[in-house]
Amino acid sequence: MSRTKTPANAKAAVKPAKVTVAARPSFRRERALLKQGVWPVAGCDEVGRGPLAGPVVAAAVILDPDRIPKGIDDSKRLDAEEREALFEQICASAMVSVAAAPPWRIDRDNILRASLWALARAVRGLPTQPRHVFVDGRDRIDVPCECQPVIGGDGLLLSIGAASIVAKVTRDRLMCRLAQLHPEYGFDSHMGYAVPRHLAALERHGPTPHHRRHFAPVAAAHARLTGVTVPPDASLLEMMETAVAAAEAAVQVA
Repeated sequence: MSRTKTPANAKAAVKPAKVTVAARPSFRRERALLKQGVWPVAGCDEVGRGPLAGPVVAAAVILDPDRIPKGIDDSKRLDAEEREALFEQICASAMVSVAAAPPWRIDRDNILRASLWALARAVRGLPTQPRHVFVDGRDRIDVPCECQPVIGGDGLLLSIGAASIVAKVTRDRLMCRLAQLHPEYGFDSHMGYAVPRHLAALERHGPTPHHRRHFAPVAAAHARLTGVTVPPDASLLEMMETAVAAAEAAVQVA
Protein backbone atom coordinates (compact mmCIF):
# COMPACT_ATOMS: atom_id res chain seq x y z
CA MET A 1 0.00 0.00 0.00
CA SER A 2 1.43 3.33 -0.97
CA ARG A 3 1.30 6.21 1.42
CA THR A 4 1.17 9.83 0.40
CA LYS A 5 3.75 11.82 2.30
CA THR A 6 2.96 15.33 3.43
CA PRO A 7 5.58 17.77 2.20
CA ALA A 8 7.73 19.14 5.00
CA ASN A 9 6.87 22.70 4.10
CA ALA A 10 3.11 22.10 3.96
CA LYS A 11 1.06 24.24 6.33
CA ALA A 12 -1.01 22.50 8.95
CA ALA A 13 -4.75 22.90 8.58
CA VAL A 14 -5.96 25.89 10.55
CA LYS A 15 -9.19 25.42 12.45
CA PRO A 16 -11.56 28.36 12.22
CA ALA A 17 -11.62 30.41 15.39
CA LYS A 18 -14.74 30.16 17.48
CA VAL A 19 -16.66 33.40 17.67
CA THR A 20 -18.20 33.97 21.06
CA VAL A 21 -21.43 35.93 20.87
CA ALA A 22 -22.56 37.53 24.11
CA ALA A 23 -25.94 36.21 25.18
CA ARG A 24 -28.77 38.70 25.22
CA PRO A 25 -30.60 39.34 28.50
CA SER A 26 -33.84 37.45 28.99
CA PHE A 27 -37.13 37.85 30.83
CA ARG A 28 -36.86 34.34 32.32
CA ARG A 29 -36.39 35.30 35.98
CA GLU A 30 -39.05 37.97 35.90
CA ARG A 31 -41.53 35.62 34.21
CA ALA A 32 -40.80 32.88 36.77
CA LEU A 33 -41.85 35.23 39.56
CA LEU A 34 -44.93 36.28 37.60
CA LYS A 35 -45.99 32.62 37.34
CA GLN A 36 -45.63 32.36 41.13
CA GLY A 37 -47.97 35.32 41.55
CA VAL A 38 -45.18 37.73 42.49
CA TRP A 39 -45.73 40.93 40.54
CA PRO A 40 -44.78 43.73 39.85
CA VAL A 41 -41.06 42.96 39.47
CA ALA A 42 -38.60 45.79 38.93
CA GLY A 43 -35.05 45.92 37.64
CA CYS A 44 -32.71 48.71 38.66
CA ASP A 45 -29.25 49.88 37.70
CA GLU A 46 -27.06 52.96 38.01
CA VAL A 47 -24.62 54.80 35.77
CA GLY A 48 -21.80 57.16 36.66
CA ARG A 49 -19.79 55.75 39.54
CA GLY A 50 -16.45 56.37 37.87
CA PRO A 51 -16.60 59.94 36.45
CA LEU A 52 -14.94 62.92 38.11
CA ALA A 53 -17.97 65.15 37.54
CA GLY A 54 -21.73 64.98 37.43
CA PRO A 55 -24.23 62.90 39.40
CA VAL A 56 -24.61 59.16 39.66
CA VAL A 57 -27.95 58.35 38.06
CA ALA A 58 -30.12 55.35 38.93
CA ALA A 59 -33.20 54.00 37.18
CA ALA A 60 -35.86 51.46 38.10
CA VAL A 61 -38.06 49.83 35.47
CA ILE A 62 -41.09 47.53 35.62
CA LEU A 63 -41.51 46.09 32.13
CA ASP A 64 -44.93 45.19 30.75
CA PRO A 65 -44.64 41.46 29.95
CA ASP A 66 -46.82 41.96 26.86
CA ARG A 67 -45.01 45.04 25.54
CA ILE A 68 -41.29 44.48 25.95
CA PRO A 69 -39.30 46.50 23.38
CA LYS A 70 -37.02 44.43 21.17
CA GLY A 71 -33.28 44.93 21.41
CA ILE A 72 -32.95 45.67 25.14
CA ASP A 73 -29.41 44.91 26.29
CA ASP A 74 -26.70 46.11 28.62
CA SER A 75 -26.38 49.80 27.74
CA LYS A 76 -22.61 49.38 27.27
CA ARG A 77 -23.24 47.02 24.34
CA LEU A 78 -25.39 49.55 22.50
CA ASP A 79 -24.42 52.68 20.61
CA ALA A 80 -25.91 56.08 21.40
CA GLU A 81 -28.53 55.89 18.64
CA GLU A 82 -29.73 52.47 19.80
CA ARG A 83 -29.92 53.62 23.42
CA GLU A 84 -31.93 56.72 22.52
CA ALA A 85 -34.44 54.71 20.48
CA LEU A 86 -34.86 52.10 23.22
CA PHE A 87 -35.13 54.80 25.89
CA GLU A 88 -38.20 56.21 24.14
CA GLN A 89 -39.76 52.76 23.72
CA ILE A 90 -39.13 51.76 27.33
CA CYS A 91 -40.59 54.99 28.70
CA ALA A 92 -43.65 54.55 26.46
CA SER A 93 -44.37 50.94 27.48
CA ALA A 94 -43.04 50.43 31.02
CA MET A 95 -43.18 52.01 34.47
CA VAL A 96 -40.00 54.03 34.92
CA SER A 97 -38.43 56.03 37.73
CA VAL A 98 -35.11 57.90 37.83
CA ALA A 99 -33.12 59.33 40.75
CA ALA A 100 -29.75 61.06 40.95
CA ALA A 101 -27.17 61.54 43.69
CA PRO A 102 -25.43 64.89 43.12
CA PRO A 103 -21.69 65.43 43.59
CA TRP A 104 -22.05 66.89 47.10
CA ARG A 105 -23.81 63.73 48.28
CA ILE A 106 -21.11 61.59 46.66
CA ASP A 107 -18.46 63.65 48.49
CA ARG A 108 -20.31 63.35 51.77
CA ASP A 109 -21.37 59.70 51.70
CA ASN A 110 -18.83 58.13 49.28
CA ILE A 111 -19.71 56.86 45.83
CA LEU A 112 -21.00 53.43 46.92
CA ARG A 113 -23.43 54.76 49.51
CA ALA A 114 -24.59 57.53 47.18
CA SER A 115 -25.22 54.96 44.43
CA LEU A 116 -27.22 52.68 46.72
CA TRP A 117 -29.23 55.68 47.96
CA ALA A 118 -30.06 56.67 44.37
CA LEU A 119 -31.07 53.11 43.47
CA ALA A 120 -33.41 52.86 46.46
CA ARG A 121 -34.87 56.28 45.69
CA ALA A 122 -35.53 55.25 42.08
CA VAL A 123 -37.40 52.13 43.20
CA ARG A 124 -39.47 54.10 45.71
CA GLY A 125 -40.34 56.58 42.96
CA LEU A 126 -42.10 54.00 40.79
CA PRO A 127 -45.83 54.68 40.36
CA THR A 128 -46.57 51.13 41.55
CA GLN A 129 -44.34 49.66 44.21
CA PRO A 130 -42.76 46.34 43.20
CA ARG A 131 -42.97 43.13 45.21
CA HIS A 132 -39.53 42.04 44.07
CA VAL A 133 -36.50 44.01 42.87
CA PHE A 134 -33.52 42.81 40.89
CA VAL A 135 -30.54 45.14 41.25
CA ASP A 136 -27.35 45.07 39.22
CA GLY A 137 -24.24 44.33 41.28
CA ARG A 138 -23.53 42.61 44.58
CA ASP A 139 -25.25 44.96 47.05
CA ARG A 140 -28.83 44.98 48.30
CA ILE A 141 -30.67 48.27 48.52
CA ASP A 142 -33.03 49.63 51.16
CA VAL A 143 -36.46 48.91 49.69
CA PRO A 144 -39.65 47.57 51.35
CA CYS A 145 -39.72 44.33 49.36
CA GLU A 146 -37.53 41.38 48.44
CA CYS A 147 -34.30 42.58 46.81
CA GLN A 148 -32.00 40.30 44.84
CA PRO A 149 -28.57 41.51 43.65
CA VAL A 150 -27.41 40.05 40.33
CA ILE A 151 -23.76 40.49 39.32
CA GLY A 152 -23.68 41.42 35.62
CA GLY A 153 -27.46 41.73 35.75
CA ASP A 154 -27.65 44.35 33.01
CA GLY A 155 -26.54 41.67 30.56
CA LEU A 156 -28.71 38.90 32.05
CA LEU A 157 -32.14 40.33 32.90
CA LEU A 158 -34.25 42.43 30.57
CA SER A 159 -35.61 44.60 33.38
CA ILE A 160 -32.10 45.50 34.59
CA GLY A 161 -30.93 46.03 31.01
CA ALA A 162 -33.84 48.41 30.49
CA ALA A 163 -32.90 50.29 33.66
CA SER A 164 -29.28 50.57 32.50
CA ILE A 165 -30.45 52.16 29.24
CA VAL A 166 -32.73 54.65 31.00
CA ALA A 167 -30.00 55.60 33.50
CA LYS A 168 -27.34 55.96 30.80
CA VAL A 169 -29.45 58.11 28.46
CA THR A 170 -30.66 60.29 31.34
CA ARG A 171 -27.14 60.91 32.62
CA ASP A 172 -25.72 61.57 29.16
CA ARG A 173 -28.42 64.19 28.57
CA LEU A 174 -27.60 65.83 31.91
CA MET A 175 -23.90 65.94 31.06
CA CYS A 176 -24.66 67.51 27.67
CA ARG A 177 -26.53 70.27 29.50
CA LEU A 178 -23.54 70.80 31.79
CA ALA A 179 -21.39 71.04 28.68
CA GLN A 180 -23.41 74.07 27.61
CA LEU A 181 -22.68 75.72 30.97
CA HIS A 182 -19.01 74.77 30.96
CA PRO A 183 -17.94 74.27 27.32
CA GLU A 184 -14.25 74.35 28.22
CA TYR A 185 -14.53 70.91 29.85
CA GLY A 186 -16.12 69.00 26.97
CA PHE A 187 -18.54 67.12 29.20
CA ASP A 188 -20.64 66.15 26.16
CA SER A 189 -17.76 64.12 24.72
CA HIS A 190 -16.52 62.23 27.79
CA MET A 191 -19.47 62.50 30.22
CA GLY A 192 -17.19 63.48 33.10
CA TYR A 193 -14.72 60.60 32.91
CA ALA A 194 -11.00 61.14 33.49
CA VAL A 195 -9.89 61.36 29.86
CA PRO A 196 -6.85 63.52 28.92
CA ARG A 197 -9.02 66.42 27.70
CA HIS A 198 -10.89 66.53 30.99
CA LEU A 199 -7.73 66.33 33.08
CA ALA A 200 -6.16 69.12 31.04
CA ALA A 201 -9.23 71.33 31.61
CA LEU A 202 -9.04 70.62 35.34
CA GLU A 203 -5.39 71.64 35.27
CA ARG A 204 -6.18 74.95 33.53
CA HIS A 205 -9.51 75.94 35.06
CA GLY A 206 -9.89 73.99 38.29
CA PRO A 207 -13.05 72.13 39.35
CA THR A 208 -16.60 73.33 38.76
CA PRO A 209 -19.41 72.95 41.32
CA HIS A 210 -20.32 69.77 39.45
CA HIS A 211 -17.02 68.03 40.17
CA ARG A 212 -16.59 65.45 42.92
CA ARG A 213 -14.14 67.12 45.30
CA HIS A 214 -13.04 63.90 47.01
CA PHE A 215 -11.99 62.20 43.77
CA ALA A 216 -8.20 62.37 43.61
CA PRO A 217 -7.67 64.31 40.33
CA VAL A 218 -10.28 66.89 41.37
CA ALA A 219 -8.84 67.27 44.87
CA ALA A 220 -5.36 67.70 43.38
CA ALA A 221 -6.56 70.36 40.93
CA HIS A 222 -8.35 72.23 43.71
CA ALA A 223 -5.25 72.11 45.92
CA ARG A 224 -3.02 73.42 43.11
CA LEU A 225 -5.24 76.43 42.52
CA THR A 226 -6.06 77.31 46.12
CA GLY A 227 -3.18 75.86 48.10
CA VAL A 228 -5.58 74.05 50.40
CA THR A 229 -7.87 71.07 50.25
CA VAL A 230 -11.24 71.85 51.76
CA PRO A 231 -13.51 68.81 52.26
CA PRO A 232 -17.29 69.30 52.20
CA ASP A 233 -18.80 70.31 55.53
CA ALA A 234 -20.95 67.28 56.32
CA SER A 235 -22.68 68.94 59.26
CA LEU A 236 -23.73 71.91 57.12
CA LEU A 237 -25.08 69.60 54.42
CA GLU A 238 -27.11 67.67 57.00
CA MET A 239 -28.54 70.93 58.32
CA MET A 240 -29.55 71.91 54.79
CA GLU A 241 -31.26 68.56 54.21
CA THR A 242 -33.13 68.88 57.53
CA ALA A 243 -34.31 72.35 56.60
CA VAL A 244 -35.51 71.18 53.18
CA ALA A 245 -37.34 68.19 54.69
CA ALA A 246 -39.03 70.47 57.24
CA ALA A 247 -40.12 72.85 54.51
CA GLU A 248 -41.58 69.98 52.41
CA ALA A 249 -43.45 68.66 55.45
CA ALA A 250 -44.90 72.12 56.16
CA VAL A 251 -46.15 72.39 52.56
CA GLN A 252 -47.84 68.96 52.77
CA VAL A 253 -49.56 69.88 56.05
CA ALA A 254 -50.79 73.13 54.55
